Amino acid sequence: MAELATIARPYAEAAFALARDGGALPKWADTLSLLAAVASDAKVSAAVDNPKLSVEQKQSLFTTVMGDKLDADTTSFVNVLLDADRIKLLPQINEHFQALKRNNDNVARATIVSAFPLTDQQREELKGALAKRYSRQIDTVEEVDPALIGGAKIIVGDQVIDRTVVGQLNKMSRQIKA
Repeated sequence: MAELATIARPYAEAAFALARDGGALPKWADTLSLLAAVASDAKVSAAVDNPKLSVEQKQSLFTTVMGDKLDADTTSFVNVLLDADRIKLLPQINEHFQALKRNNDNVARATIVSAFPLTDQQREELKGALAKRYSRQIDTVEEVDPALIGGAKIIVGDQVIDRTVVGQLNKMSRQIKA
């Protein structure tokens, strides 16, 4: 997986530079998200893998599926990926592009894993506390894991804040054994 991310990174950075310089970051972000979803579709993936289809036919497939969502720049980007046989990297390219855009927009992504779904008030309090701690706007992704028993684990970048019951029990267990 890391290898795919390594290969995808230069494409994402090139797309980001093109979008930023053209003042079209939001449009590119939306288009790349759609392109990643299209490239992940089983039927599209099978067509891309089909050696009987020419690059032009594969380009036509993306143009048809995406409709008016592709402009000249994004069409050229898709063509470059198809010519280089890198179109299957679109999910990884999109992931890296979105991270670059969040950084540019001074937004951090926080993954909140909790034992129970968060209420709106809990979500807003967490976002406020995290925004203050990281001096950035916070974009959240939420997951529910009942195995945590209670509390929450928050992941921002490479930092993990573990305030789960399971995490606290494991910490106490390690301290007792030490």
